[in-house]
Amino acid sequence: MKVFIMILVSVFIGKGCTKQVKNDIQNTKIVYSANSRGLYLKIVIQNQELSVSNNRREAGNGTTTKISDADWKELVAMFSKINIEKLNSYEGPTQKRFYDGAAMANMVITYKEKDYETTTFDHGAPPIEIAEFVNKVASLVKQE
Repeated sequence: MKVFIMILVSVFIGKGCTKQVKNDIQNTKIVYSANSRGLYLKIVIQNQELSVSNNRREAGNGTTTKISDADWKELVAMFSKINIEKLNSYEGPTQKRFYDGAAMANMVITYKEKDYETTTFDHGAPPIEIAEFVNKVASLVKQE
């Protein structure tokens, strides 16, 4: 009987934590940007919406679309694995941006009214610690 109660309590606690993470990301703004002389890309994710801008001179965030429930659940799961306190200490695996071999990219996460920013990394080669999340964000644009 005690085992059954412990399992039941664990399930309720687990569901509560998942809901908290979902609510936290709901109030979070994620901005991924990549640019070089010939490329400009700005992706903004907030409140299950995706805004994409490919023009430096464009006011606002460009075109906005709703993120599918499946993609949103995947983003929430990936976001919950990120240690945003260490976001600025992660380094990209390549240095191609130094000689125009890749566009410069970075990500800013506004979480609980505080900004967390990555160091600059190569577009297409994010730091290993956040690669899965960054690649998912970038793949949402390709799906449009």
